[in-house]
Amino acid sequence: MKKIVSLLLLLALFTSCNEYQKALKNEDISVKYEMGTKLYESGKYSKAIRLFEQVATTYRGKPQAEKLFYMFSQSYYKTNQFYLAGYQFESFTSSYPKSEKAEEAAFLGAKSYSKLSPTYSLDQTDTHKAIEKLQNFIDSYPNSTYLAEANVLVKNLAEKIEKKVYENAKGYNTISDYKSALVALNNFINDYPGTPYKEDALYYRLDSAYKLGINSVKDKMEERLLVAQKAHSSLIKFKPDTKYKEKADDMLARVEQDLQKFTK
Repeated sequence: MKKIVSLLLLLALFTSCNEYQKALKNEDISVKYEMGTKLYESGKYSKAIRLFEQVATTYRGKPQAEKLFYMFSQSYYKTNQFYLAGYQFESFTSSYPKSEKAEEAAFLGAKSYSKLSPTYSLDQTDTHKAIEKLQNFIDSYPNSTYLAEANVLVKNLAEKIEKKVYENAKGYNTISDYKSALVALNNFINDYPGTPYKEDALYYRLDSAYKLGINSVKDKMEERLLVAQKAHSSLIKFKPDTKYKEKADDMLARVEQDLQKFTK
């Protein structure tokens, strides 16, 4: 019995593959459309794509086009081809704005771009683009059932950019470019007042100001030490029990000791 079932499955698979190959070579676009639809509905998206690619241009403007381009877009999405999925979904919503699938397509198109966002340490051009696409969706569909997910995606993408900016600013401290570190960390703290990296940013701003101050020539030292003193105050004011307190207080002691030279 098991052998018979296995044989029938192999026969069905062979027949299906044979039908697919025939459809690929067939010049009748309706055959390609029907086979592509059948493959899409059975979850064989990669094969469906090959057929949809062959007939997409010809079917544009025909009654079946709306369904075809929806399936085409979904097939790219289901196979993780997010750049092509984003493009196709955008094209779909532009061509069929009144479609019952328009809202879903608009969301999945924007979500596709979010899938292209790389790790925070890499260039974030695609992340910015994804946020823009998602925000456009939110503005266009403020009552959408996808709104909550869209907002979460935007939040996660924004946090990635925020981390990128913080790490770049901190990086100047790491390479001992303390002047640039102060500028970058000041900008970060001002631009992201509610950031979860604020304690760290305040500490590295202090560290940069301290190292710049104690290593300065005499005519610039006092001014820079006062900047370090103020940076210490900002850190402690923000978080009195900061994890950096011991190091920060050691820096302050050195700063105040060096500042005494200018009061005599």
